[in-house]
Amino acid sequence: MASLLAERPPETRRLPPELKSGDRLTREEFERRWDLHPEIKRAELIEGEVFVDVSVSSDHGDAHGDVVAWAKTYCATRRGCQVIDNGTVRLPADNDPQPDVLIRRRQGGGSQIGADRNVQGPPELVFEVAASSAAYDLHAKLRLYERSGVLEYAVWQLYEERLDWFRLVDGAYVAVEPDAKGIIESSVFPGLRLKVLALLEGDLATVLASLSQD
Repeated sequence: MASLLAERPPETRRLPPELKSGDRLTREEFERRWDLHPEIKRAELIEGEVFVDVSVSSDHGDAHGDVVAWAKTYCATRRGCQVIDNGTVRLPADNDPQPDVLIRRRQGGGSQIGADRNVQGPPELVFEVAASSAAYDLHAKLRLYERSGVLEYAVWQLYEERLDWFRLVDGAYVAVEPDAKGIIESSVFPGLRLKVLALLEGDLATVLASLSQD
């Protein structure tokens, strides 16, 4: 049977089904199907369930770009940290999230870059841009990141104009509030400050300026 399959002309071979949100797959099958369907640009496997984004709105793209600019500006002068935009992260069990933005320690952190150039293990900080609090970013993904040891997790809820920042304390996420100046500073990356209201209002210049405050 194997030889018959091998001799079949490539154009007549059947590809496996496309990835669809709601599919229940193992990591092996998820990655196999995704490799065979390169037209799919964003897909995640969370607790064995597939989530596929068919399209990305301009609102999401704009917000995402601001977060990338903030993270990249911080790491530009710090060789010990790395920003990854939309990269797959392999976490324990059947979990392959694809965070909007992550920041990781290049050495001595919880993650490594594998031979296939994917992130293996929990990065120190994950930042997601979500439509609202109903999105799975604040439910299934939050529990996954918490259990996997992601030290800090931020979620920007676009339509609710809200940002939630969580810090891992004794194995559980605790919500972090802005200080008197409206700034949240990472406990993992010193000097990584976020002027929350400025980010929500799209004031990128003020967001970037907060990184240089004493």
